[in-house]
Amino acid sequence: MHASITAAYLARYRSAAADSPVELLPLTGAQRRFLITRRLAPLTRSDIAPLFFAYPAGALDLDRLGRAATTVAAGHPALCGAFGTVRGTPVLRTGGPSVEVARLDVAPGADARQALREAMLDWPLDGPALRLLVARQSDGCPDSGPDSGSDGGEDLLALALDHAACDEQSLGVLVGELTEAYRRDDRSPATGPDPQAVADFREAVELQLAAEEAAAGPAAQAHWGRRLGGLTGAGGGAARTAGMLVERLPAVGGSARGAIFPALLDAVGAAAQRLHRADGQLTDGSRADGPLALGYPWGGRPPGAPAALGCFLNTLVHAVPTQPAADLEALCDDWWDDLDHAGTPFDEVVRAARAAGSPWSGGLDAMLTFEDLQRRPPLVLGGVPGREVQLAGRPLAAPMAVSASHGEELTVRLAWDDERFPAAEAEAAFADLLAVLRRHL
Repeated sequence: MHASITAAYLARYRSAAADSPVELLPLTGAQRRFLITRRLAPLTRSDIAPLFFAYPAGALDLDRLGRAATTVAAGHPALCGAFGTVRGTPVLRTGGPSVEVARLDVAPGADARQALREAMLDWPLDGPALRLLVARQSDGCPDSGPDSGSDGGEDLLALALDHAACDEQSLGVLVGELTEAYRRDDRSPATGPDPQAVADFREAVELQLAAEEAAAGPAAQAHWGRRLGGLTGAGGGAARTAGMLVERLPAVGGSARGAIFPALLDAVGAAAQRLHRADGQLTDGSRADGPLALGYPWGGRPPGAPAALGCFLNTLVHAVPTQPAADLEALCDDWWDDLDHAGTPFDEVVRAARAAGSPWSGGLDAMLTFEDLQRRPPLVLGGVPGREVQLAGRPLAAPMAVSASHGEELTVRLAWDDERFPAAEAEAAFADLLAVLRRHL
């Protein structure tokens, strides 16, 4: 009989919660993975979800921003208390708002982007859940980002979260609430979430866990065994710093919008194969002459679940063939088949692949994230909309990561482990990616 990883977690959680002097809340499969990963590789902290915005110098009131952030955090259990482990069991301990708002010291002529990068790397292991960090970019400092515009005389704001506290839907909610809280400027923010917010979080997570357990049965195991049984090695590994390349393409409209994501899967796969072939040897000693593991987040709250902040995504895995797809329609069909089993927890997917004969350990060769910008409002502080910017050099959860955002244009960014892959090879891989994408779209 198949023993569910989710059921085993729930048994441990209930035992820990019954003996705890403070209230403990359960976590989704994705949240548990973040807590485990950060303890295995505490120096990478690739489990941080940041957004970066530029504002005119002096436009931000840090005291007001701190009050707004505390007000927002106090309404959400995921932004209160602390994520941690009790007797080896990942949980959320309830408590007050877990927020830091600070201005970073930047020497005249120094790079504010570097100060923000270093702050992201110096994130404490156990919190806070939400940080808002401001760094002044002075006139005359050369722009060090590939996707920024002019930054002279601006304040750069990092709005960064513990990824266990957020997903794409959560980011949109948080930006909207922070805009409103800054506008209202509540001088007496609450000290923590009310009982209904705690109950909503618990219900959302419990519904997610029930969906994860239901999606881990024999049919799902058989599907993922067929799809991933050919993975040949573990070429993954986190990267502490990374380079970045950016390309802006025309927005995709009409019926073609539905093909954006599978086209990206194929294009990112082509780039990953290029980089790993150039690298030659994978981290486990095998060769990059077979399918690679490309991970991408997918999912959302279960039907009927409260709209609680947290990470309700699952990491799906695509076995990247050695050559790009000749037929996008066939790739779309495979992708839709995978989405029929999208609720299967990542750990169960790894188990299925190994049961099918793969030596794959669960390491990802590449990551792909996609955001529809129409779902996220602008961050307006004091009547000023922030201009979103990107920072190169942040940690990665895989040797290569592609992020794509679709709004008025389709922006594609490739980040790579710059200690492992030469810049010339990354540029060639990015060219392959863009060629495949343009062919499909």
